[in-house]
Amino acid sequence: MNTKRVLVPLDGSELAEAALTAAVDLARPAGGTVILVRAAQSRVRPGVDPVTAQIEVVQDAELYLAAVKDRVAKQGVQDVQTAVWYGPAASAIVDAVKLYKADLIVMSSHGRSGVGRLIFGSVAESVLRGTTVPIFLLRSAGAPIERPAGSAEPRHAEALR
Repeated sequence: MNTKRVLVPLDGSELAEAALTAAVDLARPAGGTVILVRAAQSRVRPGVDPVTAQIEVVQDAELYLAAVKDRVAKQGVQDVQTAVWYGPAASAIVDAVKLYKADLIVMSSHGRSGVGRLIFGSVAESVLRGTTVPIFLLRSAGAPIERPAGSAEPRHAEALR
């Protein structure tokens, strides 16, 4: 698998940043590029200029990515790029993958299921459906593990003999 251009979507959370270690480990030996992407959207409050709110969230995202870029560069990655996209996370990630010609997406997931997934949606699933680029998906350490629907208890082939 080519890991010359590794894209890492970030949202400012520790969970999202957990993907950085894997991205660096994959890109560094290949002399690859790590592309840090953050989607920004403003939530406009009454009486606040929407353009000002948009500018502020983009500037905050740029400052955040600049700090992360410095940390990644200190880990030995020679080429670290950053990009802020205004809009929903999943579509921003898919668009960034195309623009930057990423070979691999490394991202984290909350691992939600059921009602939580219905309410919050799944950015990882939306990205999976929106691109053919391979995704290295890391789950939150506290995410519940569930058996796939309709599956029986696993049995090793040796136990069946």
